[in-house]
Amino acid sequence: MNLNKRFLSWPKKLLNYRSSICLNWLVFLGIAFLLSWSCAPHFHFDLLGEEKLKEVTLVSRPTKNKILVVDVSGFIGTNLNPSLFQRETNLVASVSTRLEKARQDKDIRAIILRLDSPGGEVTAANIIYEEIKRFRQDTGKPVVALALSLATSGAYYIAAACDSIIAHPSTITGSIGVISLFPDIHSLLEKIGIKVNVIKSGRHKDSGSPLRPLSQEEERLFQNIIDELYQQFLEVVLQGRQGRINRQKLLSLADGRIFTASQALAEGLIDKIGYFKDALKEALRLSGLREARVVTLTYYPKRKNNIYSLANFRPLLKKEKEIIPLWDSLHPGFYYLWLPSWVEKELP
Repeated sequence: MNLNKRFLSWPKKLLNYRSSICLNWLVFLGIAFLLSWSCAPHFHFDLLGEEKLKEVTLVSRPTKNKILVVDVSGFIGTNLNPSLFQRETNLVASVSTRLEKARQDKDIRAIILRLDSPGGEVTAANIIYEEIKRFRQDTGKPVVALALSLATSGAYYIAAACDSIIAHPSTITGSIGVISLFPDIHSLLEKIGIKVNVIKSGRHKDSGSPLRPLSQEEERLFQNIIDELYQQFLEVVLQGRQGRINRQKLLSLADGRIFTASQALAEGLIDKIGYFKDALKEALRLSGLREARVVTLTYYPKRKNNIYSLANFRPLLKKEKEIIPLWDSLHPGFYYLWLPSWVEKELP
């Protein structure tokens, strides 16, 4: 009996022993982390890669001249916050940072702006548009837009700032227009017995509230804003496509509809249908070069990069599938956006 008790007690002792070892390791790691955080020299546990943007060569050539690839991918907005797995702050900042690097580097002679986006916030799209336009004016360096799967609404708005727009044969583009959403849940709240009291300083202070229907006056006010932003979109396209499309024709196209690449080419919304090699040829031609290295700037220089590495500013985790419904990015505001779209990509 004593032997049986002693034999049966071994698993419990072993479990306690292992638990003790794990606890000791956790305590050790905790102390090491605190010491590394507070003492010099400072140790940093970098789970993602480099802390600074690094230049990565995508296409090597025996020349110092470079063409920089910059990605505009996903929802165009300013509301992305940095986290443990995100080096960038938001898309606007990412593009602006890369343009500034290209401004400072004399060997960068042109930019290929790859677009794969349904659009996004009006202000964010406008900022990127102005940054590209100012970059071209200040440096004289050409920017070629290369549309991938989607270049709709705000993404097309940005493309209008470029010297030339090239689209893949399967690209969906267009959707020129403005949209704003105003959900109305007051009937649902009434059914479940919830009443909300609103105290406001003026009759329009809660305009657009989901707690009540929009009045006709409020609809007119919001429509006026939409119309003004829509006119801004039209002027951007007319300026960018000057000589290739006139106002009357643009008005007939700018009703929010989308276009295939061949349709967009026929209507004068893009300049050419092609692939990356065609965008590269165009960038070389506009910059007066015979050849150039193709480079990108990324926080992840140690991962494998090539000309098909999209959105180099985003962390790519193996076997992770990212599905981001645009509803997660929407907040009260006005959008240059093709609303039915979703961002869905299988990450390598």
